[in-house]
Amino acid sequence: MSGTEVIIEPGKQDVVITRVFEAPRDVVFRTVTDPDLIPKWWGPRSTTTEVEKMDVRTGGQWRFVHRSEGQEFGFHGVYHEVVPNERVVQTTEFELAPGHVALETMTLEDVDGKTRYTARALYDTAESRDAAVQAGMEGGLRETLDRLADLVER
Repeated sequence: MSGTEVIIEPGKQDVVITRVFEAPRDVVFRTVTDPDLIPKWWGPRSTTTEVEKMDVRTGGQWRFVHRSEGQEFGFHGVYHEVVPNERVVQTTEFELAPGHVALETMTLEDVDGKTRYTARALYDTAESRDAAVQAGMEGGLRETLDRLADLVER
C-alpha cells in the first residue's frame, strides 16, 4: 500500500519522509497529536505502543513505549513548536541510544483536499543517522505511515 517516500542520502545527517494522505489536514493533525489515537498507528504492527506522556504544546514533553515479544523500547522528546494543522517541531531520542537526539520537523500541506505530510529528522551526526537506518528505521517508518493512512482515510 505504501505511498511513502523516504530519502536517505549518503553522508547526510537527515532523513526526509513524504506521503500524501487521502484526508484533510485537520484530520491528519488531530491523529498525530491525540494521545488516544497514537497507539492505533505509531510503530510497526508487531508492537504495541503506550503513551506515557504527551503534552502537545511548545515546551511540552512526550514519551512513548513500544512493547514487542517481552521487550520494551522507550522514545521521548520535547515539543519545540506546535502550529495546529501546519507544523510540529520536536526532538526524539531512542532510549537505547541515549544522547543521540534527532530534531524532527513535520509539516502538513493541503493538496486538492488531501494532505501532504513531510517530516525531516535531523540527527546530531551522519553516524547517528546511519545507526538509526541500520536498526531498521525505514521499514518501521513505512509501516507506521501505512497504519496512519489506514486510520485517517477511514
